[in-house]
Amino acid sequence: MSGIINKVKDAVSGDKHENKNEEQSFSIQPHPAKTNDPADLQRNPDQFGPGSGLSSQPEMAAHHAKGPHVPSESIKASLPDPATREELGARSRELNA
Repeated sequence: MSGIINKVKDAVSGDKHENKNEEQSFSIQPHPAKTNDPADLQRNPDQFGPGSGLSSQPEMAAHHAKGPHVPSESIKASLPDPATREELGARSRELNA
C-alpha cells in the first residue's frame, strides 16, 4: 500500500531524481588548530601569519585597555575651557542654518 502512495507522491511532486534511495553524505572539514586553547594563536604568530585573530590587529588594541585614560597635567593645561550652553546653542544654530 505504501509503495502505491509513494509512486503517486513522486508523480504529483514532479521530482525527477533517479537516485531516490541514495542517502546524502556529509563530511566534516579538518580544523586548523592543534589544540582547543585559543592562546595558541597568540603564542606562535609565525605559524598562522599576520592577521590571525583579533589580538594581532592594531585596531583591536583599544578593546584590551585596562582602565580609563587619564591625561597628564601638561595635556590638561593645553586643552581649551569647555564651551558654555550659550556658546554651544549659538554654534548649533550656526551649523543648522
